[in-house]
Amino acid sequence: MTTTTKAKPRERLLAAAEELFYAEGVHIGVDRLCEVAQVSKRSMYQHFGSKDEVLVAMLEHRAPEVMAGLDTAPGAPPRERILAVFDSLAAQAKSPEFLGCPFVSVATELKDREHPASVAAMGYKLQLTAFFEEQARLGGATDPESLGVQLTMVFDGAGAYSVVRGGASPAARAAAEALLAAQGV
Repeated sequence: MTTTTKAKPRERLLAAAEELFYAEGVHIGVDRLCEVAQVSKRSMYQHFGSKDEVLVAMLEHRAPEVMAGLDTAPGAPPRERILAVFDSLAAQAKSPEFLGCPFVSVATELKDREHPASVAAMGYKLQLTAFFEEQARLGGATDPESLGVQLTMVFDGAGAYSVVRGGASPAARAAAEALLAAQGV
């Protein structure tokens, strides 16, 4: 567990939620969450109205970090920035701790598109698509909106592939390169 008792209860809850929801799934109990965070249930409910609120807050907190971790080539030309996202995913997928995209995992586990955590997960996916779309636009793509969605789908598929098969595949980058070439990027 990466949390420390020096951190404030809210931060410990978010750190524990990130670790547990990713490794064990969203259906862990409040008791387990509080035990790992080293906070009382009362403290959890003082900071968050429910376990679902912890989950949503964790996703909202994690999204900017994930985006920053994927955009490893700021300042590079658009094509390279897009391909760097796939290189970053491939590097992460080599780790035995890699369990796929946490946002896709949450939405898939919940099976409810209206659940606040599914909405938060969708928000992240829209950010990723917007990043791809903006880079595609800057790179001169003929249809940046379509390309942004396609690249997100390849990204999500590559993450799922890595979970099912273990490790990364160069096929995701190759697919992204083909999509970019087809759009003139």
